[in-house]
Amino acid sequence: MNSLITLISTAVLSSSITSSTIGHANPVTDINTQVNHLAQKAPRLNRHVLRLALTAYRKVQNKGAVKKPVLTVIDYSLPSSKQRMWIFDVNKQTLLYNTYVAHGQNSGMNVPHHFSNESSSKATSLGTYVTRGTYMGSKGYSLNLQGLEKGFNDNAYSRRVVIHGAWYVEPDFIKKAGRAGRSWGCPSIAKTMAKPVINTIKDGTVVFAYYPDQNYLSHTGYAVA
Repeated sequence: MNSLITLISTAVLSSSITSSTIGHANPVTDINTQVNHLAQKAPRLNRHVLRLALTAYRKVQNKGAVKKPVLTVIDYSLPSSKQRMWIFDVNKQTLLYNTYVAHGQNSGMNVPHHFSNESSSKATSLGTYVTRGTYMGSKGYSLNLQGLEKGFNDNAYSRRVVIHGAWYVEPDFIKKAGRAGRSWGCPSIAKTMAKPVINTIKDGTVVFAYYPDQNYLSHTGYAVA
């Protein structure tokens, strides 16, 4: 009898410890609190954009597709001469990176205004993505993206829209040219930043690419409560 009681007590204690650990690692936080905390870490990121990104992140998380609690936010309403990519550790509520990111040739010059999901469009796609695996390609170390929003970015993988490093997103180039160079639709980043950033966000994190496009905002299934 004593052995049975000991066994039950051990099981209950083990369950309590496990639940406590999981709760600490992945706190359930009100989205308003999350926005406030992360906005303090990234004061130049528009709070409305941050809220949309966190809403999308939660939707992906609820579907079981988030493997690492990392969220990348790209605000394409800002010019490419600005550091318009933010990468957060959502659980620790910390800012990991704030850096430059390019947009597609056919999306516009310094500030993009046209977006496309079509093959060969050489334009940027908006919406919510999940990162996949890495590979070495013609652009060096690169990261596959899976677009989750039908009609907006679900052709990303087949279009080979990936995150890779590029010389034309280096700060020195941007300073001289007054803007970043443009890709064929990829959210390319500085070549010197590619390895650390890609290693941080690879394998099941969320990327949210924003622009105040009314068609997208009216039809997204992710960036809505």
